[in-house]
Amino acid sequence: MSIKNNLQFFLQNLPPDCQLIAVSKTKPAEAIQEAYDAGQRVFGENKVQELVPKYEALPKDIQWHLIGHLQSNKVKYIAPFVHLIHSIDSFKLLEEVNKQAVKADRTIACLLQLHIAEEETKFGFSEDEVTDLLASAELQKLTNIHIAGLMGMATFTEDLEQIRREFRGLRGLYERLKASSLPPNVMMRHLSMGMSSDYRIALEEGSTMIRVGTAIFGDRKYDQ
Repeated sequence: MSIKNNLQFFLQNLPPDCQLIAVSKTKPAEAIQEAYDAGQRVFGENKVQELVPKYEALPKDIQWHLIGHLQSNKVKYIAPFVHLIHSIDSFKLLEEVNKQAVKADRTIACLLQLHIAEEETKFGFSEDEVTDLLASAELQKLTNIHIAGLMGMATFTEDLEQIRREFRGLRGLYERLKASSLPPNVMMRHLSMGMSSDYRIALEEGSTMIRVGTAIFGDRKYDQ
């Protein structure tokens, strides 16, 4: 298993309008450095407590994406450097990101996470909640955040048609929002959907960002 070869496969086969997020959760800094040396600059982490030490230890031109569930009390640790937060699932969390972005004197890009799976364990907004949020006056007051698109996780199932339906539904919402009148701090540029198990379907359904870990770094080892 070669991280470099796995990366080359994706970089050579991805469409030009889709970005590869190399998901490095549970992987040591050495593995990330190996991917970096092979040319990868965009990495995704699930947990703030893993992300911060990796940011400190690794090259500073890495774009770090927070892709896992984010608690409001952890935002302050990543606000100075995070490139994109994929997992915004409440207005309360957006308010906290904006507050910490003000303190860090920067604008933080965010994606709104949609609950598209038939699983209660997945976080995210409903379509109606996103529509209401984008129409709200409160959102426009958050001048240090930029909503750059949507993110979704399909149901973990072997039913490929169900996965396709879920991705297609999210793409439909993305296109409708893109064509609508949006607030100044919102622009639909990214559609983050697809992981190691289902990225091919996600690409066929119009994903502009895939979040791939296992297919690059190999199986994860979790502490028992």
